[in-house]
Amino acid sequence: MLTPSNFQKATGVSDALRDTWFPRISASMAAFGITTGLRQAHFLAQAGHESLGFTKTEEGLNYSENALTAMFGKRITGAQANAYGRNTSHAANQKMIANIIYANRNGNDDVSSGDGYRYRGRGLIQVTGKANYAALNGQLSADLVANPDLLKEPLQAAMSAAAWWKNHGLNELADTDDVNRITKVINGGTNGLEDRIARLNKAKGILCAT
Repeated sequence: MLTPSNFQKATGVSDALRDTWFPRISASMAAFGITTGLRQAHFLAQAGHESLGFTKTEEGLNYSENALTAMFGKRITGAQANAYGRNTSHAANQKMIANIIYANRNGNDDVSSGDGYRYRGRGLIQVTGKANYAALNGQLSADLVANPDLLKEPLQAAMSAAAWWKNHGLNELADTDDVNRITKVINGGTNGLEDRIARLNKAKGILCAT
């Protein structure tokens, strides 16, 4: 059973973050079948990584020019990276970066629509794209398409993460203890895998102890 004490030990959060997140995460886990120690450990590890230790519920897009070309070279041109990425001449234009790299993806329209920035990553697991926001409307009983900033608030940040987790079959992957596959579903690759594994091992030591 998840308690405030073992939640805090499993995640390493402060007392204030424990008090903010425990009731919301506990309710979210119960609602979406994240009910075994192993499932909870995997969920907390991935959510902890994605949210920088439960401190962020909104994607940061403060990319440098070089980072943009390295990470999103297939979606952004060199000229765009120079114009909007952070460099010695100017700060990053995070709105334009999002509108470019997320254009025509996950239900978003083109760059001029503003959908990329409007539906940037939010929540404990960064839900991104208009289609993914819309898919959660019924489960969260909220119009996230009309009010995307709701996903920054603690309850909906936790609920959206747990719903997305269930919808993508991650309870079943957690049952197999496959952190690599879970990471690929969430991230599209294995970025941050070392930190995710470290968080997982810590959480398992608390929540899966016999």
